Amino acid sequence: MPLTDDMLLREYKGLSPAEFFYRNKEIAGFSNPTRAVYQTIRELVENALDATELYRILPDIKILVNLRNNNGAEFVEITVEDNGIGIPRHEVPNVFGRVFYGSKYKLRQSRGVFGLGVKMAVLYAQITTGKPIYVRSSTPYSCSIYEYEILIDITANRPIVLNHRIYKKRRRWHGTVVKLTIQGNWSSAKRRVEEYIKRTAMITPYANIYFKAPDLEISFKRVTRKLPSLPIESKPHPHGVDLEMLKAMISPLEENLTLREFLITRFDSIGETTADNFCKWAGFSPSIKVKKLDLKDLTLLMSKMKEYNRWRRPRGRALSPLGTELLKKGIEETLHPEFTTAVTRKPSSYSGNPFIVEVALAWGGKIPTSDKPILYRFANKIPLLYDEGADVSRKIVDSIDWSYYKVKFPAPLAIVIHICSTKLPFKGVGKEAIADVVEIEREIENAIKEAARRLRAHLVRIEKIYELKKKKITFEKYIPEVSRALSEICRVKEEYIREKLLTIMNRILEKRGSKEVMIYAQDPGAKR
Repeated sequence: MPLTDDMLLREYKGLSPAEFFYRNKEIAGFSNPTRAVYQTIRELVENALDATELYRILPDIKILVNLRNNNGAEFVEITVEDNGIGIPRHEVPNVFGRVFYGSKYKLRQSRGVFGLGVKMAVLYAQITTGKPIYVRSSTPYSCSIYEYEILIDITANRPIVLNHRIYKKRRRWHGTVVKLTIQGNWSSAKRRVEEYIKRTAMITPYANIYFKAPDLEISFKRVTRKLPSLPIESKPHPHGVDLEMLKAMISPLEENLTLREFLITRFDSIGETTADNFCKWAGFSPSIKVKKLDLKDLTLLMSKMKEYNRWRRPRGRALSPLGTELLKKGIEETLHPEFTTAVTRKPSSYSGNPFIVEVALAWGGKIPTSDKPILYRFANKIPLLYDEGADVSRKIVDSIDWSYYKVKFPAPLAIVIHICSTKLPFKGVGKEAIADVVEIEREIENAIKEAARRLRAHLVRIEKIYELKKKKITFEKYIPEVSRALSEICRVKEEYIREKLLTIMNRILEKRGSKEVMIYAQDPGAKR
């Protein structure tokens, strides 16, 4: 049958961001009732931690889970409270009711990046229970507390304010309380949520975290008042530039700004000498006005900026690594190992994006034995619990020849890997696995091997301890008999001979091992 004009007529329409994620909630992690409970708690806790850390406030986070039965369906009510900076009153509706709206669209490290997570939780609550998000907030300098109940207009991607109340502050409280009710499966999500809270406490030893559900109550007290370094908003690196970025950067500039000035003032790690060398290499006049560059010129400039291999690497000012001290404190408080070591690598970059890799190895103690290393993954201080097999960290850990480091499986070995960056290469919007980026692979491998060499030194020391302990026990077994025989032969008191023999034994063993090893041999419980 031939095609007619009527058959070719179609209805064309666009989708708002809210409607797109409403139709594709699975790609944001809300694929089923179990995952939705975990994802909602995760998104709310991440926002709470960013609202405190980024403003140099020691976090006090409270998470409450209550269950409601609604005609046979399980409704899960999730409340998260923080003592953070709060949200300005006029911003609350957009922050919670508009997809891709927030305060984190800056070139610096933070947990949230897309302005999507909490809005996906609002959408999920909306489509499964029909209940709005409840928000109570106040800033440190505000005299009032404000409450909102908000839904999202999916078609228009804008907030619908159902209720709004303002009342005077009676105490010096600041922070945010968020409550959502979703249809979920708490019994299936419980184990994941418990592990998430534990890992969050591991990576934030400076936080008080309290969690309560009908059948679970856990609490982690801060073990330090030291916060990680504050990330500073940075400029883009020339290796990561693209054509649209160049257009956007040039558009608001004054007419007489030269290319040389543009490179020096608008990009990271470019000084006067570097700018001059690049312009000479790329064939551009340093004094040309950037406003006069046409599309062809900008395309060439972008290409040359990517090709130039003498840019300095990005600085790490926009990043906030935990640091070896805090990383070890968090691990010791949650895993209770016998031995811990941590490595923080120097800043590196991929595609012009700065990143830092931190690795810690924990051995023995309360760590259970396993057929391969137990892996704890973190990205910008976010625990990653799903898709471990697809993550670059698992790939690197499994490629290491652990026998070289005196580790024989099954063994009580845990590895903590933390990657922080202004732009993490996640494999999906769910943000659960880091992609196989060559530069990141190399930094993870080098960090693991550096920490593993320290572990090997520890295990060698332990072997010496047991060897000397075994010899000491053997010698002590025969000293009484030898002392008695020598006493009869030499006519000297048996106690005197025994003391001398013990002194000689300890001196000889000390020569064979370090003084530290002798302390361990005499007292295995001695502080390391």
